[in-house]
Amino acid sequence: MFINNFDPVAIQIFSVEIRWYSLAYIVGILAGWILSKKIFISELNIKEKFDDFITFAILGIIVGGRLGYVLFYNFNYYSNNFFEIFRVWQGGMSFHGGLLGIIIVSIWFSKKNNHNPFDYLDTVSIVAPIGIFFGRIANFINSELYGFESDLPWAVKFIQIDNLYRHPSQLYEALFEGLILFLILLYFKSKKFAKNPGFISGLFLFFYSIFRFCIEFFRVPDEQLGYLIFGLTMGQIISFIFLIIGIYLTVKKYEIKKIS
Repeated sequence: MFINNFDPVAIQIFSVEIRWYSLAYIVGILAGWILSKKIFISELNIKEKFDDFITFAILGIIVGGRLGYVLFYNFNYYSNNFFEIFRVWQGGMSFHGGLLGIIIVSIWFSKKNNHNPFDYLDTVSIVAPIGIFFGRIANFINSELYGFESDLPWAVKFIQIDNLYRHPSQLYEALFEGLILFLILLYFKSKKFAKNPGFISGLFLFFYSIFRFCIEFFRVPDEQLGYLIFGLTMGQIISFIFLIIGIYLTVKKYEIKKIS
């Protein structure tokens, strides 16, 4: 068993604090950008536009992630405290909201440059697990999104929360939604039947949604929401929707490849 007493602040210069969560975003985006250009993008016309795309993608992640949290997870609070929405540094981001932001940016940017949106979405899907990995590690350091009480050997006491040993659900997500998902997509990327635009994006949605849905059973639900329909959390409900989209995309794109 392990006691978590990490300081959420990574660096402090006078009154300026740089938090681990901010560093996780920076490292995840930089790693994804570098790997995309060096390894995963082969088309020259896409590679030339990718730097511009990343600029808008970052905006999509931040704006989408924030609005997703506001709308999906804490609407009542922010509807009565509107200007709190802009205080992003206080926390409150939604992965699914950031995902929607990326999708919207990809569609808009592709239309503007006469490209297929999946030229960008497939690449982002492969490198996204890297950002997810660092993000969940930051969640662990911050003692947030923790799990239920547990007596397993790897249970963790988050002393900033209470004296209970709990499932380190953040590390479960880092492992499955981050490392394992990255390896799965890397494996399929090399297969001929995965070359059809949209197939990798579908696989990402499929596996991410399954991992997220299952791990939510070990994670304490958001206090302001609790459990919703059918005893599911908001994260599980949204993941189920994206799972259906992922299945549709994967099957459709695989069938197109078979026919062609």
